Amino acid sequence: MTKPIIQFKHVQKSFGANQVIPDLNFTINQGELVTILGSSGSGKTTTLKMINGLWQPSAGQVLIDGQPIDQLDLVQLRRHMGYVVQQIGLFPHMTIAENIAVVPKMLGWDQERIQQRVNELLELVQLDPTKYAHRYPNQLSGGQQQRIGVARALAVNPPYVLFDEPFGALDAVTRLELQKEVKRIHESLQDKTFLFVTHDINEALYLGQRVMVMNKGQIEQFATPEDIVTQPATSFVKELLGTQQQNRDLWRQYHD
Repeated sequence: MTKPIIQFKHVQKSFGANQVIPDLNFTINQGELVTILGSSGSGKTTTLKMINGLWQPSAGQVLIDGQPIDQLDLVQLRRHMGYVVQQIGLFPHMTIAENIAVVPKMLGWDQERIQQRVNELLELVQLDPTKYAHRYPNQLSGGQQQRIGVARALAVNPPYVLFDEPFGALDAVTRLELQKEVKRIHESLQDKTFLFVTHDINEALYLGQRVMVMNKGQIEQFATPEDIVTQPATSFVKELLGTQQQNRDLWRQYHD
């Protein structure tokens, strides 16, 4: 049985006279990995920031686990919502273990519990704790730093994790490796909801169980990758993906 975990009901968002989101409606269910695909200015990052309360909607309602976000303690919400960004934001003066432990320490976890969790997460992102826990961020590659960003986002076992174009600055080989890792991690964690924003078509189709295609603050199509590729709903989606033959080739490439 599906359980709605994130809902937008007639959400609008304006910045001054500029309306970025005119009327947004969607539901994401518990345990899904949803990708939001769109170019710059499509409203995808604005949507993500309204989910964790960094921005408030100008009208309409955002619900998290059935509760209106404006009735929640936003500090507590963010502490229990993982957030992974392109810049990563690791603290350079802290070890990798200390970086992962930031939120658990804020929540008052004891040292033994923190140490156990750090080791679990390093193993989850396939970095040996004995080799990496006491290193500093500048001793890691870009791909390894992003793995730590994912580990930190999962530190307090949040029910949802938001990814805001986290792999955009990485080379193609490292990017594909981390995409596989995100997919593997999601499959290994029960009932965790991942929402992944990207402007890369291949990334969206590869990662998403469902893909939300956005354009000018509106949803062009919200469906499985297979439906997006084989049954594009609008002329915008068709143009985005190219010809039907290219679509079939793309589908086979990422799901064989």
